[in-house]
Amino acid sequence: MLIAATAIMRNIPILAIAIAIAACTANQNRTEGRDTGASGTAPVAVDANSAVGAFALRMIADGRETFRHDTFGDEQFWSTTLQLDRALLGVSPAAALGLGVKVDVDALPGSVVAALRAGKVDLDDPAVTQTLLTAHAVVGVEAVTHADGSVCDVGITCALCHSTVDDSLAPGVGHRLDGWPNRDLDVGKIIALAPNLSPFSQLLHVTDDQLRAVLNSWGPGKFDAEVFLDGKAFRPDGKSAATLIPPAFGLAGASLHTYTGWGSVPYWNAFVANLLMHGQGNFFDPRLDDATKFPIAAANRFGHIQRSEDDDRITPKLPALHIYQLAIDAPRPPGGSFDAALAARGDELFSGAAKCSTCHNQDRSEAGWPMHTGAEIGIDEFQAQRSPDGKYRTTPLRGLWTHVKGGFYHDGRFATLLDVVNHYDTTMTLGLSAQDKAALVEYLKSI
Repeated sequence: MLIAATAIMRNIPILAIAIAIAACTANQNRTEGRDTGASGTAPVAVDANSAVGAFALRMIADGRETFRHDTFGDEQFWSTTLQLDRALLGVSPAAALGLGVKVDVDALPGSVVAALRAGKVDLDDPAVTQTLLTAHAVVGVEAVTHADGSVCDVGITCALCHSTVDDSLAPGVGHRLDGWPNRDLDVGKIIALAPNLSPFSQLLHVTDDQLRAVLNSWGPGKFDAEVFLDGKAFRPDGKSAATLIPPAFGLAGASLHTYTGWGSVPYWNAFVANLLMHGQGNFFDPRLDDATKFPIAAANRFGHIQRSEDDDRITPKLPALHIYQLAIDAPRPPGGSFDAALAARGDELFSGAAKCSTCHNQDRSEAGWPMHTGAEIGIDEFQAQRSPDGKYRTTPLRGLWTHVKGGFYHDGRFATLLDVVNHYDTTMTLGLSAQDKAALVEYLKSI
């Protein structure tokens, strides 16, 4: 009987088998009393007590903890080697806030919150900085303390660059907004405070003064990940090669991470945790052996970081971190922040005469391999050529309103959304009217 059934199955087209399975599933849904939507597909109901639901909830909770608080052991680099902890303890809260550092109001003791509200906290006193660090209230900075409560080491987490706060208590002090890019954070100036910059200056074959000049050229909301791979600190036009800190929300369904592709979300998490945060883990990418494109990475074998399983503090954390990031949806714009009628007209243009949906077609991103040459989008190839693929990724657009500060495109070259629309109108010879452009801007603000 089994032989006969196998012979029959060989002669049934795969599509017919799929249809039969779908029919059986649909019948089972009806039999079990589950409602189906207009499309005939049963809505997904995740039971938190089920194995799948429990797993998902646990992973999200673990991933959030990793995103907010896990340093992956990078204190060894930032404190023991660079001695950044010494510099930070000498910085006043006012100066730290001026560098774009954020404070989590929910981590502060009630007495401190009350004192802040009453204006009784001396924000010019560096001792207050230690209080904030020991309370684990500085977003993205984790302190290791001595038995007496004083800070002995500090490390950084994902949240340093990819979180901000809602300013509910004061500018720079409020509830966390995970996934939002911190466009106030001056990463370069913060690193430049470190007493010992020799690990970076020796890596890049420059003096400490030259390195500080590079770091100070980045500006708020920018970071140059590739300079530690290729040594190219400035663009051909003399401007900094640093790029804007991107959002870490709305990544579900996004094919690739970063402005120039590189890889998936978990790939880039591993890249950053190992090579930029200087955590203790394993990382493999033979593309970095290309001595022409990545001379520094190739010389230092950055694509071949190997530690024992017991010493790897990064790889085991990547799955939960990935799931948490995918669970952070792009925030919807607040009511009244855009002209709804004009945005509706912009929506029509987006998918019509403006041709935006040619690329931004999948949840305002692009499915598949969303990579394009500089010529296709009307810009230079400099940043694209610093990546393995040599192209630019179609950037997801949802939540644009949260990162207006700093400009648009990878390097902020377009100060406003209207500048972006004007660029494409010229590059693609669209012939849009002023009213059309205004409608597109309102639509982009509404996504």
